[in-house]
Amino acid sequence: MAEKASKQTEKTPGGGRPRLMLMDGHSLAYRAFFALPAENFTTATGQTTNAIYGFASMLANTLRDEAPTHFAVAFDVSRKTWRSEEFTEYKANRSKTPDEFKGQVELIGELLDAMGAARFAVEGFEADDVIATLATQAEAEGFEVLIVTGDRDSFQLVTENTTVLYPTKGVSELTRYTPEKVVEKYGLTPAQYPDFAALRGDPSDNLPGIPGVGEKTAAKWINQFGSFAELVERVEEVKGKAGQNLRDHLESVKLNRRLTEMVRSVELPKGVADLERAPYDRKAVAMVLDTLEIRNPSLRERLLAVDPGAVEAEADPVAVAGVEIDGTVLGSGELAPWLEGHGAAVLGVAMVGAWALGTGSVTEVALAAADGTAAWFDPAELDEADDRAWAAWLADPRRPKVLHDAKAAMRVFPEHGWSAVEGVVMDTALAAYLVKPGRRSFDLDALSLEYLGRELAPAAAADGQLAFGADDGAEAEALMVQARAILDLGEAFEERLKEVGAADLLRDVELPTSALLARMERDGIAADRAHLEGMEQLFAGAVQQAVKEAHAAAGHEFNLGSPKQLQEVLFGELGLPKTKRTKTGYTTDADALAWLAGQTDNELPVIMLRHREQAKLRVTVEGLIKTIAADGRIHTTFNQTVAATGRLSSQDPNLQNIPVRTDEGRAIRRGFVVGEGYESLLTADYSQIELRVMAHLSEDEGLIEAFTSGEDLHTTVASHVFAVGRDAVDAEMRRKTKAMSYGLAYGLSAFGLSQQLNIDAGEARALMENYFERFGGVRDYLRRVVDEARATGYTETLFGRRRYLPDLNSDNRQRREMAERMALNAPIQGTAADIVKIAMLNVERALREAGLASRILLQVHDEIVLEVAPGERERAEELVRREMAGAVRLRAPLDVSVGHGRDWESAAH
Repeated sequence: MAEKASKQTEKTPGGGRPRLMLMDGHSLAYRAFFALPAENFTTATGQTTNAIYGFASMLANTLRDEAPTHFAVAFDVSRKTWRSEEFTEYKANRSKTPDEFKGQVELIGELLDAMGAARFAVEGFEADDVIATLATQAEAEGFEVLIVTGDRDSFQLVTENTTVLYPTKGVSELTRYTPEKVVEKYGLTPAQYPDFAALRGDPSDNLPGIPGVGEKTAAKWINQFGSFAELVERVEEVKGKAGQNLRDHLESVKLNRRLTEMVRSVELPKGVADLERAPYDRKAVAMVLDTLEIRNPSLRERLLAVDPGAVEAEADPVAVAGVEIDGTVLGSGELAPWLEGHGAAVLGVAMVGAWALGTGSVTEVALAAADGTAAWFDPAELDEADDRAWAAWLADPRRPKVLHDAKAAMRVFPEHGWSAVEGVVMDTALAAYLVKPGRRSFDLDALSLEYLGRELAPAAAADGQLAFGADDGAEAEALMVQARAILDLGEAFEERLKEVGAADLLRDVELPTSALLARMERDGIAADRAHLEGMEQLFAGAVQQAVKEAHAAAGHEFNLGSPKQLQEVLFGELGLPKTKRTKTGYTTDADALAWLAGQTDNELPVIMLRHREQAKLRVTVEGLIKTIAADGRIHTTFNQTVAATGRLSSQDPNLQNIPVRTDEGRAIRRGFVVGEGYESLLTADYSQIELRVMAHLSEDEGLIEAFTSGEDLHTTVASHVFAVGRDAVDAEMRRKTKAMSYGLAYGLSAFGLSQQLNIDAGEARALMENYFERFGGVRDYLRRVVDEARATGYTETLFGRRRYLPDLNSDNRQRREMAERMALNAPIQGTAADIVKIAMLNVERALREAGLASRILLQVHDEIVLEVAPGERERAEELVRREMAGAVRLRAPLDVSVGHGRDWESAAH
């Protein structure tokens, strides 16, 4: 491997003088908060991250563009400063900080700490004063200074050596304020800016102006008299009403002048020399971004690209690759002996290819062993002996394998004729998910950095040649580095899984489920294209009809997809009741339209709701048609690492998007049909599985009895809640009780229940109190599960699946309450998810042991869909009922419903 390159000593780009960049943290974070929609930046625990994202993006760009040698960020501590003590009304007019913004500044601080950036917050002073102090010191020491801030008062700091970068469009565009730019903008020098600001006043700081005196007059007076002090000295010379107003308000203007002057002598714990940029803790940066669920790879790359330690690391192959690797690019005839030479050693496997079903191909494969050897080969260049050896190695359960996203290999390898992948002892993506299920990215690079402290870039030697040989290619080298990282991650995760009690869950549930899902994805489900195309045309026609009706209701044409135009029609032209106010006007989301429909006789809100629903259905069907493969089947992709509770999800297409209880949804499901060579579809699902799990975990005898009585559950529970006989329970009582029962299992509050049932909060609260009075075990369990999670930091399912909820102890009420709802829900929904997976595995095993050709095709929500071979229906149904009902023994026994038919809908039950 190459020798370590000498450390870079040049202090600035081009060898010039040092450059200090100072940022006003609060000012810029607040601008970022309003520049990006909060609803698009929220973690699973409810923490809004738009300010963090916007700030981090601007930070990455400015560090890249300005290349400072020294850097610091200043923050406000509170609104109580020397200015507020001198003028109690200072900033008193500012509205309450939005709840969504709270907590984000603290998290920005965590990111800055990981980046090794200095940050200041001084009691009694504003960030402006800290910046002014550092800028003044830096200029005196010969620095070039850049100040990034959204506060115009900073213009007073501009000199030939200090430039202010002022955001003019959110935080994405910065304008450079030099002395010339300040003069161009205001007709004043930077030194005169505080004089000008004092006369103008500042509504944002609640500093009063002078009646009838705007920016032009203020600038004219400063230019006429030269300074504020001279203007005060000769105030009697100012003529007219404006002059009299100035004299009448002179004391408040003098106060303004004192308050707008920045303090340049704040006592600070660090000097300018201490602000030199240092290498990141790159692992900590990755962890902060992952914790905040900031998944944008571009932002991550931009932040890491401006790490001062990056140049040094890239020149050091040990720092990049983390270990010494003896890599070999295998040619034809060389794979078989390489595999034979490694016997039963555990090998890490990395691959590159196209994963589209039906056209899947593996274009590169790399293998790595713990002894430091690694190999790369192109599957297309394998000779017959190599191909046989590779297929045999894959199918041999005695040859242990470690992969990252093993399902991808199991799904695509069979298309090359390698029909079996056995002996997978570790999937690093699944392991990372079990260790930390709340994270949103299981990218191999990020995991390697976090758990191994290793970046997966090719290891280049000092002379620019590749560490494994100049002719081998960077792609081969990079893939071998990945294979070794997968192997080492596997070892690291073995210990982590033991620590969190999830080793059995990986081995017995997740890995076998991954293999089953790979087979299900390959098989897909047959689709009736003609039926789906007819549905698409039907929905398209309904959309056009709704457009015509909406135009008629409005009295003219308008764009139904434009919130602005819809707001104008609803609230401006038609004068309908105002909904919740947002930054862009009054909201017109589905909840708002439903509320409007109940508040007015105007038909437009109802038409808009129908238009959106039909448009959504059309898009759903259109997506299904596009995914019908050449074999006439739809091959969805199942995800094991998306839902933190352990539930499976699907994508491309998302089969969970298809409505279950509407006529339109049922019509769409008729487009999923039995395939050629099979007799029927069979569907099986659990009845009320979450409520049965809740009864089991809470050990509430009344609820358990309601399940074991054989009577209708919701009627039985309603009779207890409303204290009436079963025969006296009406449909409305049953509806309310059903909604509440499921709501409790999902952490629903009294307010949420009132919204769902359209009743007042008092009635909803009384309903819940009545429920808890009759089912005290449920009440005690729900309290206990939150208390225990607050103490341990996590919840746990019946099978040991953990969900970590650090926000249970957050000072932010919104985040804490969101975490409490998750704590209520996670053990129940997570246990139900585990049961469904175990049931699928048991059904699959029983079908194979019985020698049946019937097969599982889909798993959606709590339902399993099978394709039944001719003559196997009764036997298959018997096996499905037995294995699903016996997946686990609960105090409230599992109940399985089964149906069959030629299509998904007719097989419903």
